[in-house]
Amino acid sequence: MASSAEVVEEETTETPAAQKREEKLRKFRELHFKRNEARKLNHQEVVEEDKRLKLPTNWEAKKARLEYELLVDQKKKECAERGEDYHRVKLLEISAEDAERWERKKKKKNPDPGFSGYAEAQLRQYQRLTKQIKPDMDNYERQREECGEDFHPTSNSLIHGTHVPSKESIDRMVDDVEKQIEKRAKYSRRRAYNDDADIDYINERNAKFNKKAERFYGKYTAEIKQNLERGTAV
Repeated sequence: MASSAEVVEEETTETPAAQKREEKLRKFRELHFKRNEARKLNHQEVVEEDKRLKLPTNWEAKKARLEYELLVDQKKKECAERGEDYHRVKLLEISAEDAERWERKKKKKNPDPGFSGYAEAQLRQYQRLTKQIKPDMDNYERQREECGEDFHPTSNSLIHGTHVPSKESIDRMVDDVEKQIEKRAKYSRRRAYNDDADIDYINERNAKFNKKAERFYGKYTAEIKQNLERGTAV
């Protein structure tokens, strides 16, 4: 009886130690599993990053554009199946805020790229003038009745020099020419060189600096400059 009691006592004393050992082994296995998962995820990220680095620089933009085109094609097919107009459906999906923002952005855009040649400048002038034209249908019909068949001239028509512009048309042309003259007058042009002017500079850069200084501080230093020139400065 004494020996069996000792065995039971030894089993009860060894059980907490075994439980602690099992708990430590379980935690170790969990840590080992998490380390392997982290190593696997890191390897996948390295592979994906290497793929991204090998792609062109604008790949993301191209991918987004292709996905958008695929979505548009799909919507067009769906609208065609339902017998609807895709552009009308698209406009219905645009909110008033987005439409107003796009309109403001369009108005802020400056279409004038600057002077690049006389042909481009003439084309911009022509487009500007044609946009200002407001068709007068009454005058159009009156000229059509007056000219008759010669309204649409052919090689045998002799109507050159017979047209007399109206007073409103002449006034409109005069106003436009005056606006052009006023606009040209505002342009900054190269100043003519004066041989008789005093030379108070050593190079072109110093000449520009002296002109700026004279423009801003000339009225304050005029008396000092005159005294230095006369030799009466204290």
